[in-house]
Amino acid sequence: MPKKAIILDLDNTIYPVASIGNELFHPLFKMIEQSGEYTGDIEEIKKAIMRTPFQKVASAHNFSDTLTEQGIELLTGLTCTMEMAPFEDYDEVRAIPCKKFLVTTGFTRMQQSKVEQLNIARDFEEVHIVDPRLSNQTKKSVFKDIIDRHNLEPTDVLVVGDDPHSEIKAALELGIEAVLYDKLNFNPATTTLSRITDFKQLHDFI
Repeated sequence: MPKKAIILDLDNTIYPVASIGNELFHPLFKMIEQSGEYTGDIEEIKKAIMRTPFQKVASAHNFSDTLTEQGIELLTGLTCTMEMAPFEDYDEVRAIPCKKFLVTTGFTRMQQSKVEQLNIARDFEEVHIVDPRLSNQTKKSVFKDIIDRHNLEPTDVLVVGDDPHSEIKAALELGIEAVLYDKLNFNPATTTLSRITDFKQLHDFI
């Protein structure tokens, strides 16, 4: 049965975070390094921040409460002002004739600025930013809300994202088909998930 809707993640799904990450997160990286209040290798921490919500990175690397709070305060005010571009195969998504929804986790102001810089808001029926500071919403609860409000069944929807432990996990728990978009080869060894490396392959799931 053809899909009626696609739900996409943003970071490392529509564009590569590494293309802006060093510039965008420079003040945060500097703060962390100068504090010394963390465990683990700083370069690994930087890579993690480009793939994982800050609060999870802070917990995993034992940031002090003070450093965590300072990091959150800094990130809350950050906006993306540098030029951004989607992955070159993103036009394949634009061409798919069904409803599309964007669901991303992060700091509201930062995520909104990324959507604006990418000029992609018009591609989506709705844009949802899951900001843990502001509500108890999760990607899973947003997915369910989208399905309910648009009179869809889980089988009508396809979720596409780069994180097996976030949007992919949430989709599968709701009985929604999910595809891991692994353009950056973060999960080359996965055998339990449907995995693609180019949006041209998405047509096999629609």
